Amino acid sequence: MASTPRPSVIDSAKGLDRRRFLQLGAAGVVVVGAGAFAGVRLLGGPQPVGPTNAIVAATEAARHSTGNIVRRELRAAPTTIDLAGRTVQTWAFDGAVPGPELRVKAGDELRIRLSNGLPAPTSVHWHGLALRNDMDGVPGITQDAVAAGSTFDYTFVAPHPGTYWFHPHVGVQLDTGLQAPLIVEDPHEPGRYDEEVVLVLDDWTDGWGDSPDQILARMKRDGMTMAGSSMSGMAMDGMAMGGADPGSMSMSDSMPSADRPLGADTGDVAYPVHLINGRPPQDPFVISAAPGRRIRLRIINAGSDTAYRFAVGGHRLTVTHTDGFPVDPLDVDTLIIGMGERYDVVITTGDGAFPVVAVPEGKAAAPAVAVLRTATGATPAVDARPAELDGRLLAYADLAPTAAAALEPRAPDRELELDLQMVNGGRQWLINGAAFGNHDALQIRADERVRLVMTNASMMFHPMHLHGHTFALAGPNGRPGIRKDTVNVLPMGTVAVDLQADNPGQWALHCHNTYHAELGMMTVLSYVA
Repeated sequence: MASTPRPSVIDSAKGLDRRRFLQLGAAGVVVVGAGAFAGVRLLGGPQPVGPTNAIVAATEAARHSTGNIVRRELRAAPTTIDLAGRTVQTWAFDGAVPGPELRVKAGDELRIRLSNGLPAPTSVHWHGLALRNDMDGVPGITQDAVAAGSTFDYTFVAPHPGTYWFHPHVGVQLDTGLQAPLIVEDPHEPGRYDEEVVLVLDDWTDGWGDSPDQILARMKRDGMTMAGSSMSGMAMDGMAMGGADPGSMSMSDSMPSADRPLGADTGDVAYPVHLINGRPPQDPFVISAAPGRRIRLRIINAGSDTAYRFAVGGHRLTVTHTDGFPVDPLDVDTLIIGMGERYDVVITTGDGAFPVVAVPEGKAAAPAVAVLRTATGATPAVDARPAELDGRLLAYADLAPTAAAALEPRAPDRELELDLQMVNGGRQWLINGAAFGNHDALQIRADERVRLVMTNASMMFHPMHLHGHTFALAGPNGRPGIRKDTVNVLPMGTVAVDLQADNPGQWALHCHNTYHAELGMMTVLSYVA
C-alpha cells in the first residue's frame, strides 16, 4: 500500500518570490494589508485593494442578510476510509469523503471554525461563492495557511443561491479526500421537484495508487510522460510552443472534434478508480426513489485531473443551473463537466434500477457509477454504458440564462488577455508567460465591466476558475450568455467572458486542474484604487 500522503504547500503561496520582490522594490514598494496578502503598493501608482481594506468591509456590509447565523466546527485530519473492501488512508473533513454537506440559505451568515488536525498547513476555499475577500482561503493572496494544530474562523455571508463546494487551496491537497458540498438554498426557488440529491464526482488515487505528492514530484521531474496522457510531453511542448509535432499524432488529430469534444489529451493522471459520493462502482451510492418522482441532481466535479461525461440510463436530463446560476431549462441526454464545474439537472424517475454514470472523458478508465433504484431488480453492471452517453451532448452555447441571472448588457471598460501556456514538456504551466509568484497581477477597478480573453496555447483543455465572481459567456446573436465561475477553454481555443467588478479585493484566477495550478497556472485579479 502506498504511504500516507504528505501533500505539499505551494511554495509561491508565501508571496512574491525574492526576485520579483526586488524588481518591485527598485520602484519603491510598501507592502499593504496584514497576514499573507501578497499585494504591493507602488508609490505614486495604483494602490491594491487588500483583503482587509475598508472598501471590502463596505461591500460586505451592503450585502443582503437574513440575520440567521449558521455555526459549524470543521476538522481536517487524517482518516481511514473503505473503498469496496479496500482500506485506504487519506485526509478528509470530519472523517468522511466527501465531507458532510453544509446547507444554508442565501443571505445566511456562516461562522465556520476550521481545526487543522493535519500534519501540514491547510486552508478552506469556498468554491464559487462571491464572498468577502479575506475569507476566500487562498494562502499568499488572502490569508496565511492555517498551521498544523491551529484553528481559523471563517465568517462570511453566502450571497447567492446555488450548488457550491469547499476544498483546500494548499498544494495538491484537493487530490486527497478534502472536499465537501456547500448548498445555498433559494428561499424563492421557482423549480418544482420532489426531492434532491447531491452527487460529488472524484478521481481517486490517495492511499490506492501514488500519493498526490508523488504524482506532482514526477510531473516536476518528467513533465507530461505519465500514464493517462495520450501524447508525450515532447510532442505536447512542440505544439504548445508553435513548433512541429515530433510525436505520432498530428495537431489536427489532437484538436477537439465531435467524438472528442475536449481534444485528444484530457489529463495527465491515470487514476486507479473513480468515485461518486466517495463510493467506487463495486459498492455504489444508491439513489432510492419511487417511479414518477422529479429529482433534482446537484452534480459537482471535485476531481483534480478528470472531466466527466455524465448520464443516467433510461432518463433525459433537464439542465436548470450551471455553476449555481439558473438557465432556461433544456433537455439533453448527457453533459461534460470539467473540474470545478457544477450542473443542476432534473430527472423524472422511471421504474426499475438504472446506472448513473460518470465516464472519465478521454481517458481509458472505468467510469464512476451510482445506481438509481425505484423498484426491485438486478443492479446495473459496474461497466454499464447507457445509450444516453452517445445522445445529445450539452454545449455552453445551447444554454441561455434566465432573465434574473443575465448580466446586464454593457460595453467593457477594460479588456485583459490571458495566454495559457505549457513549457518545458509540461513541467510548468503559465499564464502570460509567468508562473504564480512571478506573475504580474491583472489590475481592475471597482464598478468596471471587465472582459477577460483567455487563449489556450496548449493542446490540453483548461477549466479556468475565477474566485469571488461569476462571469458571463458570450451568448449567440449578441444575447446575454450564461453565468459561470469555471469555464473549459479548449485546446488552441479562445474564450471571452465579461464580469462586473463588484467584489473588491485580490482574487485568484487559475486552472482547476490541480496539477496545472500547482505547476504555475495561476494569477491574481487585483482591484486597485
